[in-house]
Amino acid sequence: MIRRRVLVSGTVQGVFFRDSCRRAAAEAEVVGWVRNLPDGRVEAVFEGDPDPVEQMVAWTHHGPPRAVVDHVEVHEEQPEGLLVFAITT
Repeated sequence: MIRRRVLVSGTVQGVFFRDSCRRAAAEAEVVGWVRNLPDGRVEAVFEGDPDPVEQMVAWTHHGPPRAVVDHVEVHEEQPEGLLVFAITT
């Protein structure tokens, strides 16, 4: 199991990024969370098997159709053993 934290910049709020991310994570069988940040970025954490987690990291580079992703920061972290994927505040 691996964990990645991503910070996504661009037009990523108000374009259904979080809900689309939640649905993509469920399909990939990845757990974690996603939230909007006050500075306009989206932050997400993905935990699971390496291939599905990396698939979700790749997904954040484009996001849903209305998103315009300018930059993605990826940080490796120790897994916490999360059980679900949630949209948080």
